[in-house]
Amino acid sequence: MRLIISFLLFFVLSNSFAQQKRELTEQEYLILQDKIRRSSGTNIDSAFAYTNKMLESGENKHLTFANVSLAYLYQLKGNIAKSKEKYLLAFKYLDKMPESRDKTQLKSYLYNYGGLIEWKRGNYSEALENYQTGIKLSTQLGDIIQIVKFKSNISLINESVGNYQLAIKNLKQLNSFIDQNESSFTKDLFHTLKSNNNLTLAGSYEGWYLKNKTQTYLLDSAAYYYKKTVSYSQDFPLNNIMAKISLGNVYYMKNDFQNAEKTYYDIIFFAKQNNMKREYKIANYNLGNLYFETKKYDKALVFFKRVDSVSMISNIKDESFLKSNYYQAKIYNVRKEPELAFKHSKIYLDNYEKSEAKLSNEALEVNYKLGVGDLSEEMITIQDKYEKDVLLNKALRVFYVLLVIGIVFLLIKNIRDKNKAHKKMNALIEEFKANLEKKDHPEIKTALVANEENVIHKKENVNLSIDEAKENKIVEKLLALENKLEYLNADFTLSYAAKKIKTNTTYLSYVVNKRFGKSFGEYSNELKINYVINEMITNHMYRKYSTQAIAESVGFKNAVSFAKSFRKRTGVSPAQFANNI
Repeated sequence: MRLIISFLLFFVLSNSFAQQKRELTEQEYLILQDKIRRSSGTNIDSAFAYTNKMLESGENKHLTFANVSLAYLYQLKGNIAKSKEKYLLAFKYLDKMPESRDKTQLKSYLYNYGGLIEWKRGNYSEALENYQTGIKLSTQLGDIIQIVKFKSNISLINESVGNYQLAIKNLKQLNSFIDQNESSFTKDLFHTLKSNNNLTLAGSYEGWYLKNKTQTYLLDSAAYYYKKTVSYSQDFPLNNIMAKISLGNVYYMKNDFQNAEKTYYDIIFFAKQNNMKREYKIANYNLGNLYFETKKYDKALVFFKRVDSVSMISNIKDESFLKSNYYQAKIYNVRKEPELAFKHSKIYLDNYEKSEAKLSNEALEVNYKLGVGDLSEEMITIQDKYEKDVLLNKALRVFYVLLVIGIVFLLIKNIRDKNKAHKKMNALIEEFKANLEKKDHPEIKTALVANEENVIHKKENVNLSIDEAKENKIVEKLLALENKLEYLNADFTLSYAAKKIKTNTTYLSYVVNKRFGKSFGEYSNELKINYVINEMITNHMYRKYSTQAIAESVGFKNAVSFAKSFRKRTGVSPAQFANNI
């Protein structure tokens, strides 16, 4: 009896194990593969379920793809350790496969996923390296579909590091190629490729505009390609929602706040319904930013706090998290709540420099690796031309000698200029320190107590005459505005100040010119710059701010004009001044 029970138990267990490790047919494998790819961008839990189903197979090919999919899915969840573990396991199963076309193609898939994983981590140079390795394998096989995917992903890297024009050029060529070979792709794959390409193309135009804000036509191009992305993304919710988020941004940049607001609210609702946390966070940040710009600070804080909450839960401190804290610090500063302003500014400053430094290094690495990719071709061209260009090489040698002499001359001049600037700056620091010790006023005595030898009286308006008592009254009221730090307001113009002290602009301009030997604009700028110098000397936290943040804090419209005024006053840049202190 015991023997029969043991046999039956063995039979049941064997049958169960056989079912667990049931081989998938090629058709079942391809269907699961497609389901994993589709759901990884919309429903990660479903993608995990399909991947676990593929893991039930005992075939190395299926286990390879299942594990690399898991590596990507764990990365999407922010579990880097698990992602690395599964990625290495995928290669172990791949190594067990005999050499074949299938193995080489699968290897190219692994490198494509590896690139996507590193891109998600912000390691753009490593992502590029994966794509460059993978595209060589796909080229060996003549795998057009995979080559197109790699080229599209390389363009995404270029867009991420700011190579916008290169990305646009490559993506337009790729779009044309896909259109010409539409018959080579299934309808779904054609739509996928077009959706991805148009999304990156639109993003590149938007990024290019942000570097060249005078060229508004770039926004129109971005909007055009975002709309094309939507038209190709009916079955791809992730691309659809990302394109719509970006369309909202385009509305915002065009000052169409009503359409931008409506778009962001629609996205928040859709992202929440579909558990798309990253997109939910981005839309909340965008709404917070919109309300901040329209000075609806209470509303802005609601959405910025949501961004912080989602970031803390997922432990992902990305760009939207950093900028959210930047704007929260500004709001609390406006509200005169220094403790909260300091808290959020510290979060921003502690993370921003690391983030920017990483992006800068990644951009350098990417451009270096792109250069290495074209080096062999360039060297062949040089070899072919060498014998014909002997005379040109001689001329180039002469040019290089002259160039070196010119560079040495400029370096010597630069060193001398720097020494002069440092002497001027050190003298200025000592002057301000001495003033702080002597004067009863703790802030700056500004342009009103500038050294007399530096005051160059401009030609007075001989047709205008004001009695001395009236002049003194205007100066007294102007000093009162100074003491209230009114000049830190971005709206501190001649007309603004005249209105505040209840005089007209002609009288005010005349008095400033006569008493201080400068125009009102020069006078206002000097007040702002002296305030910055004083803050840098007395407040170590202030020295850590970016040039843009300092410029905004004293009412300059942009960092460029501020830096120019600062250098004119001190002889060095704001960063050099802070470092010298």
